[in-house]
This record gives sequence, C-alpha cells and structure tokens, in this order.
Amino acid sequence: MPTQTESAVILQHLPGIGATGLANLVDQFGSFDNVLSAPLEALPGVYRKALQYYRREANAVTQAAQDVIARCRDEAITLVILGSENYPSLLAEIDCPPPVLYVKGRIDTLHLPQIAIVGSRQHTATGKHNAEAFARDLSRHGFTITSGMALGIDGIAHHAVVEKGSTVAVLGTGVDTVYPRQHNALYQAIIDNGGAVLSEFPLGTPARAGNFPQRNRIISGLSVGVVVIEAALRSGSLITARHAIEQGREVFALPGSIHNPMAKGCHQLIRNGATLVENSQDIVEQLGGMLSLLAASPPSGEENQPAMELSADERTVLDQLAFDNVDLDTLVHRCGLATARLTSTLVSLELKGLVANRAGLYCRIS
Repeated sequence: MPTQTESAVILQHLPGIGATGLANLVDQFGSFDNVLSAPLEALPGVYRKALQYYRREANAVTQAAQDVIARCRDEAITLVILGSENYPSLLAEIDCPPPVLYVKGRIDTLHLPQIAIVGSRQHTATGKHNAEAFARDLSRHGFTITSGMALGIDGIAHHAVVEKGSTVAVLGTGVDTVYPRQHNALYQAIIDNGGAVLSEFPLGTPARAGNFPQRNRIISGLSVGVVVIEAALRSGSLITARHAIEQGREVFALPGSIHNPMAKGCHQLIRNGATLVENSQDIVEQLGGMLSLLAASPPSGEENQPAMELSADERTVLDQLAFDNVDLDTLVHRCGLATARLTSTLVSLELKGLVANRAGLYCRIS
C-alpha cells in the first residue's frame, strides 16, 4: 500500500482529476490513501476512469510516484501534502487548497505571518518606488513578503527584502522551472537567503497561461492581507485581490493619478471596499495586533508576565526565549517542538504582544 505522500503524488499525476477535484476527494474521503482505495461506486463518475487506470497499472504508477519523491529528495525539494503537520494553516482554510506543495528553501518560512505585495508587470517609476518602500517597511515590522516572482511589481517586492528580510515566491510553473528566465538569480537568492519558492504544479510543468490565475489563490491564501501597488483593470493582480476577498483576507490598494492606466485597477478595488493606503503604517494599523511590534510596553510596576492564559507550548517557548534575538532553528532545538507547531505558537505569542519577530529573529518583549 502506498504511503500518504506516494498516494498524494499518484493522485496528482492521474489524468482527469486536477487540483480542485483532488482537494474535493480528500475532503470527501479524509485522506489520499482513502481516495485510492475507495470503492469505484463511491467515487463521483468523472473520476472513476482515473482510478480504474491506477488499479490496472498500480505498480507502474506507484513506481513513477516514488521516482518523483526520490527526485525531490535529491534536489532538496520538500513535498508538503494537505493534512500534514508542515502544511501552512492559513492556506488549509481556503476553498480548494492545493493538495500538494513542492517547496525549495526553508519550509518554516511558510508558517510565518505573510503579506502579499502584487501589481502590474508594466509599472511606473512611482510604482517601483512604492513596491520597494512597502516591502521593506512591512518586512521591518515582521512580515514575510509573498508574491508571484513575475516581472514588474512582484519581482521588485522580492528583491527589496531578499537579503535583509524574508520572502516567499509562488510559481505558476513547476518549482524546478524558473519563469521568467530573467529571475534565475532572484530565484536562487530567495532560497540562499532563507526564503522559500513553492508551486502546486508537478515538477517540469512549463509556463502556461491558465496556471497563473490558479496560483494566485495560493499567494492570497498564505497571506493575512494583499497589497496591490499598481494594476490595470484587466490585471492578474485583481484576480489575487478577488481571491483574498473570498478567503476573508484584508485587501489594500494604493491610489494613483486618474490619468495613469496602471492605477485604474486600484481605484476600482477601493470603490469596491478595499482599504486605501498611503504608507505601510496604514496597513500595520489596520491589522491591529497581528504583530507584537505594535504592542505597547506594560505600564511601570506591572509584572512582566501578563495576566493571561497561556498554553503549555506557549509557556515552554517563553521560558526558552531570551530578550535578545534568536533564530528559529535554535528555538526548535531549545523547545523540542516540531517546526510547524513552534511557528504556530510563536504567532500566537506575537498576537498576545509577548514576542517580537524581527526579520525572522525572535525575542521576548514581555
């Protein structure tokens, strides 16, 4: 019987299922291996041919999946499947979350608070300046900057923080395929500097027009909010913003000149209820207590330990966390917690104003 990861890869590669179908099947049957072993009559008719093919060719199909997993291991690609401990919790909440993620770089980056910065490929000089300034400022406030590594605003946002912050790139190709090719160096820099590059598409998937709107739901799904810097009325950035609204995320848009066609999409978003922002502080204030950098210091004479209920994991992390900056790997070693569990606990402590995240380094502030 295949493992859960093998089952996920098998199902992803079977023709006629697709990401949406697979997410629905996992939701219906509870796990990937349950889908593979389900009675044909229990399956929606549209998927029966795919499962019949698997059962006829089980050995060959399973071997092909094992070959994919071995290649991932050889190329330092982490496979993260829906329902596993390493799967990003925010992304798991969306409709039709990607069943399989292929990740290069630091997997724990996906569990840090993220904000997406997106915009037009054909940007103005003002748009470039704004993308750089917002990315750097939000990074300094502790956000990981997430985008699609496209030309234009996406790439500018990644470049602005890749060396002194944290960034995640969501691709519309396989994670082993760099697109556009002009971003070869950026792709490697994200990985080398502790960020992450990921895709839901199988290895070797080339750039196809339909892949990019599909990946946009992941950009917004990973993030607590989406910032649209510049966008024309038919921009893919508006697709990302629409996904964000459907997912219950905050949407922020920068206004521009009424004569600038690259501002018309932002103006439309603002008319439809997006928050108009003029600087990064507007976003930090809108998100309220999302990050502990906003928390006020306790009044003089108060006990350092707030009178609030803490879980056992939160107490462990606070006990092990000093008032100087500590990286995540050190905390994993000190606390003895799995990475995903530790990062979830750190986010909770940030929300309570007890811990600060400064560009991926943590310190106790109360």
